[in-house]
Amino acid sequence: MKVLILAGGSGTRLWPLSRKNYPKQFLRLTGDKSLLQQTVERLIGFIPPGDIIIMTNNEYKFHVLSDLKELFNTQYSSLSAPGSLIPAHIILEPASRNTAPAIALGAKYCLEKLGCDRNEVLFISPSDHVIPDVEQFREHVKRAEAVAGKGYIVTFGIKPTRPETGYGYIKISKLPVVSSKQSGIVNEDYFNAEKFTEKPDMETAKKYIVDGSYYWNSGMFAFSIGTMINEFKKHVPEIYGMLEKSYDEIVDAFNQMPEISIDYSVMERSDRVVTLPMDIYWNDIGSWDSLYDLLVKDSDGNIRSGDAITIDTIGTMIIGGKRLIATVGLEDSLIIETDDAILIAKKGQAQKVKEIVENLSMSNRREASEHLTTYRPWGSYTVLEEGNRYKIKRVVVNPRERLSLQLHHHRSEHWVVIRGTAKVTIGKIEKLVHENESAYIPKSTLHRLENPGKVPLEIIEVQNGEYVGEDDIMRFDDVYGREEKKIKVEKKPEKLSKPDKPKISGKLKKSGKPKKLPKLSKPKKPKKSKKKTK
Repeated sequence: MKVLILAGGSGTRLWPLSRKNYPKQFLRLTGDKSLLQQTVERLIGFIPPGDIIIMTNNEYKFHVLSDLKELFNTQYSSLSAPGSLIPAHIILEPASRNTAPAIALGAKYCLEKLGCDRNEVLFISPSDHVIPDVEQFREHVKRAEAVAGKGYIVTFGIKPTRPETGYGYIKISKLPVVSSKQSGIVNEDYFNAEKFTEKPDMETAKKYIVDGSYYWNSGMFAFSIGTMINEFKKHVPEIYGMLEKSYDEIVDAFNQMPEISIDYSVMERSDRVVTLPMDIYWNDIGSWDSLYDLLVKDSDGNIRSGDAITIDTIGTMIIGGKRLIATVGLEDSLIIETDDAILIAKKGQAQKVKEIVENLSMSNRREASEHLTTYRPWGSYTVLEEGNRYKIKRVVVNPRERLSLQLHHHRSEHWVVIRGTAKVTIGKIEKLVHENESAYIPKSTLHRLENPGKVPLEIIEVQNGEYVGEDDIMRFDDVYGREEKKIKVEKKPEKLSKPDKPKISGKLKKSGKPKKLPKLSKPKKPKKSKKKTK
């Protein structure tokens, strides 16, 4: 069995923590691991890592690589298992076309790149769900593999514990279509999926609970590759036609795929779909209400994370950042604070957070999609202050990583090293800049920042100019494949002394420093902008 994890979503329902440039699957909401890392861990206990495929998009590929690198404690060198030190496959969806085209592409990858035959079972999993009972989950997946091998498409239905308007529902048949005896699996019946309903209103959701034949649609399912291809042929001929092409041809023509979900295109139409009811705890953390249900509460029913004081407050969740949050006389409330936004909502209204994001997007507000801290393949930067003609950032460069060789037409930069040692290129000069030293990069000058050390490098970058937007950048050489154009730059490197062993500060690592620069200060994590940034 192969596993396809879908990790390309850009959820907005957990705003302001989750944003387009750093969505839910990369957040650490329930512990020290991201939801994506937890998903992979649930699987590698019984699925070899080399049989796991993670599908994401170009915008999130380095987030995925970073999470896997941390999880497997390895360095990465490419985007897929062949030739990579990460024991899992990563493929990039060329464009967002919903789940049906994504699954078709994953199936083709298995056939062509991994050498699978059409009888191979493929298990589909979202990347951002919480399932605490890992052993029971694994048993369900193993059993579903056997039924999927008989030509069925197995959906995993979760027994609902409350009326929920944020989940889809599956109505199952009264009698099993595949019984324990037929499947050869003790105490495991599979039922016809008679109806799929997407996010009902509260009154309808309450009726579903009373009815007893409705289950939450977990978004997980299993099928043989051949079965799914046959169903595409019957119900979505446009996708089937694409599957007759090679994998690389599909990638090139992916924009021609219909934009359609797997539920609507196949699940609601196929007569091969069965549902495995699962009575286990499952949470897709699709809203702040869902997270409140998941986390441990104190005797007043409160959840407090960060610096918070509560007086006469009950049933309230506070997730704080850097500031003190104090409440008096609150009940059944949600308070979520980040560096640049605070959400205050009544419990039960959290599904409307999406409307806030829509309003922000219509107003072209940065907060709709970007945090003050932005993550890059080389590290991260945080915008500390921004005003007319200036921007101040804290920039962190991971050990042995470097930014692109680049220049800016409208701004100069000052870099001050506050931890570690930086290797700096300015024009034709390379130089080490140590802690408490700085460098100056004039406007329209080629430059690069690098961390040659074994610990994170941290700098403060001050930008000055008529325009300090992130899209004022030209890349000439980039190890992460983001360059727009390459030129040969003659360098006169000075002898580099062995970088001083820098001290580790917080999570940052430092690095070595070259010679002949004025004051250099590493760029800070800026807000994501339309084009590339450091």
